[in-house]
Amino acid sequence: MHRTISLTPIAAALLLLLAGCRDSAELPEQATQGPNPSLPAPKERLIPTLNIAKATGWKQGETPEAANGLAVSAYATGLDHPRWLYVLPNGDVLVAETNTPKQEGSAGGGGVMGWIKGKVMIWATNRAGAGVPSPNRIMLLRDADGDGVAETTSVFLKGLNSPFGMALIGDKLYVADTDALLRFDYQDGATEIAGQGTKVAELPGGPINYHWTKSLAAAPDGSRLNVGIGSNSNAGENGLGWEKDRARIVAIDAATGEARPFATGLRNPVGLAFEPQTGVLWAVVNERDELGSDLVPDYLTSVRDGAFYGWPFSYWGQHVDDRVKPQNPDAVAAAIPPDYALGNHVAPLGLAFAQGALLPEPLRTGAFIGEHGSWNRDPLGGYKVVFVPFAQGKPSGLPVDVLTGFVEGGEARGRPVGVAIDKAGALLVADDVGNTVWRVTPAAHTAMP
Repeated sequence: MHRTISLTPIAAALLLLLAGCRDSAELPEQATQGPNPSLPAPKERLIPTLNIAKATGWKQGETPEAANGLAVSAYATGLDHPRWLYVLPNGDVLVAETNTPKQEGSAGGGGVMGWIKGKVMIWATNRAGAGVPSPNRIMLLRDADGDGVAETTSVFLKGLNSPFGMALIGDKLYVADTDALLRFDYQDGATEIAGQGTKVAELPGGPINYHWTKSLAAAPDGSRLNVGIGSNSNAGENGLGWEKDRARIVAIDAATGEARPFATGLRNPVGLAFEPQTGVLWAVVNERDELGSDLVPDYLTSVRDGAFYGWPFSYWGQHVDDRVKPQNPDAVAAAIPPDYALGNHVAPLGLAFAQGALLPEPLRTGAFIGEHGSWNRDPLGGYKVVFVPFAQGKPSGLPVDVLTGFVEGGEARGRPVGVAIDKAGALLVADDVGNTVWRVTPAAHTAMP
């Protein structure tokens, strides 16, 4: 059920005005992707481009469109805003049913324009299908007979606070709520966990909590957990005081809970994953809005310990964002560019590296990325799952479409979020508008081997 938002006639008129004011992209999509994207001059506007696909959901029998050589089917349906996925060693799939927590204050900054932007974001959130209460739970999906469909869907953990990232280390399951990293005892095959868990570390939450998701990736040796923490604004418009401990990835000692900054200047690092050949941490990051349809590229990057990636003072290295006050020339000079652009405003959220030999050869070495889709670009960008091929631990070509068809006629039948590789090697995709987890396999194979 969507929240009902009441607007004054003046506010409604302003929203209509905003919806009708937009710039259009001039660069071809490929120019905005790869290690050296085109970065034209900013097109800052008093009224930002507002263009978002209205969430409608899937009709009976509809599915996304899989690329040639692939097939897609529903692994589980009837979920409640599924956002994130984690596959346990026994093949059970955990799904975080979650959404924005209660927030206070304005995410758009102060003054009249801040008020307008706040109203715009409320409208956009509802239009995108995200204006629903957070279920605050983790579901367990089990496909015991291996036919590629989960016949068991049960509540695994409940009473959480906008949960997102999940990671298992030994017999301990870690869950990243929006304001805390929690630890639970786990037994193989369990269908539920009771109790509140143990707080390992606090994470920055409200009152604004603009980017609320807290993603999670455990180091291959189990010694630390990396947590992605987004900024409290688009480009510092709420004041830099609100950005304390934000826009970064932190490393938390799994045994002691001691936390330290791992990398900073990352506006909204969501998907985190370790590249299997090198063991290097990678992230997909949502860059800033309101500089035009041709800026700024969202990106995929390796994450260097101690590195600063520019936000809010600059983007893609030393490209200064003049909106940020006060500026910090020393920080800009230290900013490093990311590795690989995914395109402007595509909103990459999910990240999973390929595993196993089930999928066709071109999709066996590289990264799958769930692109949730744009609101600040004309035409729409994202709303699909792509694959970035890797060679020798680094991207080696342009993104390849894997799953499309989420948007038709300007309406979103679904929106991909988290991605994961199941025990058989198939790709799983959480769809928070379609309330479905999709499963992608070779065209002639849908069941587990």
